[in-house]
Amino acid sequence: MVDVQETPAVPPTDYGGDERVGCFLAGAILIFLGWGLGVIVNVALHVWAPAGGFTVASLWFGTTIGTYAWAAIGFGIVTGAVGVGLLGVGRATPRGRLVLPGVDY
Repeated sequence: MVDVQETPAVPPTDYGGDERVGCFLAGAILIFLGWGLGVIVNVALHVWAPAGGFTVASLWFGTTIGTYAWAAIGFGIVTGAVGVGLLGVGRATPRGRLVLPGVDY
């Protein structure tokens, strides 16, 4: 007789992949989006705006930084900091083999 409660439905598998790749990729994307677009590009568009302002992709940019721009800057700073945290987690995690999902190794 087999105790059903103690037998897993699917046997545990260890794929041996390198999860650090995901941490590095996610961290780099968050840094690019947060600090690159949310802070640098946002502030640059406001600094370079002419006196009358201009429109980029239905967003109006003027010479002053408004509430929405400050919110984007704050969100960008936090997003970039999370990206740096993910890079730190990736560096602290032990190295494994890089295995693509679904590929036998």
